[in-house]
Amino acid sequence: MNTFIATVKNIQSVDNLTIVKFDFDGVSLSMMSLELNSSVKVGVRVKISTKPTHVAISKAFRGEVSYSNQLPAKIIHVENGELLSSITLQVNSTTLESIITKESSERMNLHLDDEVTAFIKANELSILEILND
Repeated sequence: MNTFIATVKNIQSVDNLTIVKFDFDGVSLSMMSLELNSSVKVGVRVKISTKPTHVAISKAFRGEVSYSNQLPAKIIHVENGELLSSITLQVNSTTLESIITKESSERMNLHLDDEVTAFIKANELSILEILND
């Protein structure tokens, strides 16, 4: 499980749907939620999580994509298994893992020190812990 610390910057709600915007080391992140803890307020620091299988990678990305969360990253480790690859990414001072197919890793020719973009859908982020009120 990937976890990182962020600060709540904005909360928008309509009926039971909420979009929460975070600042993660200068990078803007968005999370879609159907049930938001009432302690989550603007200015609160939280621990966010996402599964490694929910982190997509693009190399030499140009153009538009519907993923709300796009994080510039550097590859710090590549481990190719028989079917899957574990790609460890450095995003500012935080390490994230992406698990993709070995075929994708080889097709993209992913290597140590490559600059990539990590993509995470807004519905694939969740708040694990509220760090302050």
